[in-house]
Amino acid sequence: MSGILRLSCVLLALLGTSACTTSPPRDVNNICAIFQEKDDWYDYAEEAQDEWGSPIPVMMAIMYQESRFKADARPPRGTLLGFIPWVRPSSAYGYSQAKTTTWDEYEDDAGRFGADRDDFGDAIDFIGWYNAQSRRRSGLSLHNTYGLYLAYHEGHGGYNRATYLQKPWLMSVARKVEAQSNSYQAQLAGCEEKLKSGSGFFDWF
Repeated sequence: MSGILRLSCVLLALLGTSACTTSPPRDVNNICAIFQEKDDWYDYAEEAQDEWGSPIPVMMAIMYQESRFKADARPPRGTLLGFIPWVRPSSAYGYSQAKTTTWDEYEDDAGRFGADRDDFGDAIDFIGWYNAQSRRRSGLSLHNTYGLYLAYHEGHGGYNRATYLQKPWLMSVARKVEAQSNSYQAQLAGCEEKLKSGSGFFDWF
């Protein structure tokens, strides 16, 4: 998010408005409703698709699984002695749940210095970049949501060693991400023309 936009959001917050809210979309299972509500998200997702070749439904399904589109999502804290709040299990944060080291690699490799994990545009671009790395490092098709999610979760080294085969729960989650991507794809086919044309709110009804 640019400095000007951040300042605008701060000023709007002080005025009691919600134009820059980072609250999740109301209907996270309908990609058309998501992009209708968050009217700049489609443009960001399309830019990431154009840059990295990763289809919008695939990237959005991965983000859905990782954070449910919550800007400040973090892994839950562990507990000490069963009840004392303790450290978090990883540095994962934001829409994409990217770890700090991986995000740093993204900023350096993609030239996105200053990108923020709690900014949707940056996070969707990160997912597109990571999927492109999965194609390069693991030979995965950019349409193979199942494999891409496994590589996203396990890292490319882990995926190439097939560590996921020891995690039936993870393979089950990857199938859910694949199903979500397919659902998003079918939905997007019915509304993308309006999204591309920049139709106003009342044009959807």
